[in-house]
Amino acid sequence: METQKNDLLKILLSVNSQLSEEKAREWVDFLWEDFESTQAKAGRTYKGEEVTEQIVEKWVRQYGPHLHRYEATNEKFFGIN
Repeated sequence: METQKNDLLKILLSVNSQLSEEKAREWVDFLWEDFESTQAKAGRTYKGEEVTEQIVEKWVRQYGPHLHRYEATNEKFFGIN
């Protein structure tokens, strides 16, 4: 899993040069955990790290260039911005 997260970190840093490596890593970890927990809460069967990686990569490519502008309004996200 760490290899996949490191790959996602590299992608995020390449699409958003305004994030520090530390903040980018926090985003990757958060998105990864958020996807897996949302799937579990919905009662869906765990489909493995490959599926999680695919979804998080899609999010990183789509939303990554804008993550530095995120303003947290939910306490869950205060550490990210």
